[in-house]
Amino acid sequence: MTDDTYEPPKVWTWNRDNGGKFANINRPVAGPTHDKELPVGKHPIQLYSLATPNGVKVTIMLEELLALGHTGAEYDAWFININEGDQFGSGFVAANPNSKIPALMDHSTEPPTRVFESGAILLYLAEKFGALLPSDPRTRTECLSWLFWQMGATPYLGGGFGHFYAYAPTKIRYAIDRYTMEVKRQLDVLDRRLKDHRFLGGDAYSIADIITWPWYGALVQNRVYGAAEFLEAASYEAVNRWATEIGARPAVKRGVMVNRAWGNPSGQLRERHDASDFETKTADKLGDDNG
Repeated sequence: MTDDTYEPPKVWTWNRDNGGKFANINRPVAGPTHDKELPVGKHPIQLYSLATPNGVKVTIMLEELLALGHTGAEYDAWFININEGDQFGSGFVAANPNSKIPALMDHSTEPPTRVFESGAILLYLAEKFGALLPSDPRTRTECLSWLFWQMGATPYLGGGFGHFYAYAPTKIRYAIDRYTMEVKRQLDVLDRRLKDHRFLGGDAYSIADIITWPWYGALVQNRVYGAAEFLEAASYEAVNRWATEIGARPAVKRGVMVNRAWGNPSGQLRERHDASDFETKTADKLGDDNG
């Protein structure tokens, strides 16, 4: 049966061997698959994550807060191997019932506060430390509008375009065309905004940029899906200018290393428990590509 003739049944049934790249971790039910408590380190903030675009949003945020002098933002970052199903352990599900990285536990409160969804985590941290979120109502609202724009837009980029362009077992032209059109529209939205403003929220760097850069900055710089040429990403000049400026920030350079176990060994910091780990515990220093 081809995609052109497929007729959905009256009741869908789950095919465990659907052939997709992530078939082994995708399932139509929630909840834990096994008992496993989460480790807890020495700092109040405990992060359970992986260096995907969604994961690095939070590590960049924490590194930016530390760079601003907020010592209370010190954190332990634990590696969650989603390909092995770590996100379905009982401890992780207790931290995030949606079983997606990143998940954060703030032990500075009693009882500890759980925060899940990257947008919620960034907003929580910005409000907790009074940083990277404007206080003026007008500019704060603009910043939050872009933050929530990203939360609504990115599923079309990742779950839509990225899946059908890079991961689906068969190339379906309709799906690729549909999501390519939407992603190019999104890039044009960003480009028009950034032609007239240095950052998404206006003149100041903020959580709006931190949450958007890991996806759209990586996309135009060909670091996700290998689709920059296909999307004519170079034509979005303002987005590229913005992506380059943010990528040069020292805190961003550190943030993208955390919970990474692939790529250049010098850029892999599988877990982060102290600021000195960037100098002493990257994979090249440990002599193991897996950190």
